[in-house]
Amino acid sequence: MKYLMLLTASGILSIGLCGSVYGVLGAEQPSSTILIGSKHIIDHKGMQTTGPSTQLGTDGTLHLAWGGEKKEDRGLFYLHVKPDQEPYPEPVRVSPADTPVATLHEPPALALGAKNDVYLTWTTPHPNANGKLFTSLLLLSRSLDGGKTFLPPVRVNDDEAVTGHSFDHLTISPDGSVHIAWLDAREGKKDPATYASFSQDQGKTLSPNLKIDEPSCVCCRTHATAAPDGTLYLAWRKIFSGGVRETVVSRSTDNGKSFSPAVIVGHDQWVYEGCPHRPATMGVDQKGRLYVTWYTEGPDDTPGVYLAYSDDQGNTFTPRRLLNVSKGTFPDHPQLAVNQEGHLLASWEEQSPVRREVVFSYSLDRGQTFSPPKKLNEKKAKSPVVALNDQGQAVIAWLEQIAFPGWSTVVQSLSLHPAQAASLAPEP
Repeated sequence: MKYLMLLTASGILSIGLCGSVYGVLGAEQPSSTILIGSKHIIDHKGMQTTGPSTQLGTDGTLHLAWGGEKKEDRGLFYLHVKPDQEPYPEPVRVSPADTPVATLHEPPALALGAKNDVYLTWTTPHPNANGKLFTSLLLLSRSLDGGKTFLPPVRVNDDEAVTGHSFDHLTISPDGSVHIAWLDAREGKKDPATYASFSQDQGKTLSPNLKIDEPSCVCCRTHATAAPDGTLYLAWRKIFSGGVRETVVSRSTDNGKSFSPAVIVGHDQWVYEGCPHRPATMGVDQKGRLYVTWYTEGPDDTPGVYLAYSDDQGNTFTPRRLLNVSKGTFPDHPQLAVNQEGHLLASWEEQSPVRREVVFSYSLDRGQTFSPPKKLNEKKAKSPVVALNDQGQAVIAWLEQIAFPGWSTVVQSLSLHPAQAASLAPEP
């Protein structure tokens, strides 16, 4: 990755874009250096797309994926960009012609293995739908050569119900196991259940589908992450009595064979008769601290983006912490990335009647303090995602309406200075 600007501070951290300096962290933050990279714009050439999914390899290779539609042809596209590669290469179409992408409501889920393997989960229309709405099959696509080529997709859901199997996510355990979570309506109930499956042979075969819990919000995406010790965490929005909708987390200590009862993260007491379409995201650092970000409006109907963490494998969580600070905008769709050093990078939307912005904030002390949120986009923007590797390299990607009416994908690179990891403050 190429970096355009270097800003340093001693004792407190400031960071700038395009020459303007902003943001002061708490005094407990260590000395640090932040490198801000250039923006890259991907012109989709008239294609309507989902928001992006992104990951960063240990060497800084950028991985991007999205769903796209042009002239009623819907496909799954993937792109990997080596460090300093200019210009960006053309994307690879992953989905076969006979299994198009089902919808453009959600991007594919994307995860990287340690053996040059790349994994994508996505949905395709159910072949027996016969006009029935919201039906799909869940598929896993995988590459064993770093994303150069993809093998034929593997079906994840093992039932024959003509219904929805979607709002999926996946993660890779330290031992290389592939873990997938999704929402599944196979039992025909009003609200779906949360399901999971895993593979121990790089996605060639999958375990029998395991029902985790019910009822779940029908369109709040699941999220999965794995700790360095192999503990697996799943997050989703669960429906409780009285229409209360809470972000919950469950864990597995036996590599996905079983899961603990769901634990409420924020105790928001948000009563909402419908699905808010706003998922939680998670990450775990090398000391096992589990971080969760989510959106809620409860109990006072005030929209907010929150973070909490757990130091006891998700048994209990700290009081929720508000990340958004703007009083005149509507925060939405938070995303979180965490690396082993306990660096956190969060991004979300800030909406107003006339604007839609993408902002980001970060913490260098395991979530104790955060930088003030700062805008990234120039035109109307949405659907941010974040990635952060253990070398301190990071990326934020989003959709931006560069040239109305189309949307382009914008990629912003940034990085902590390599010396930053050694200067981190003692464990809070």
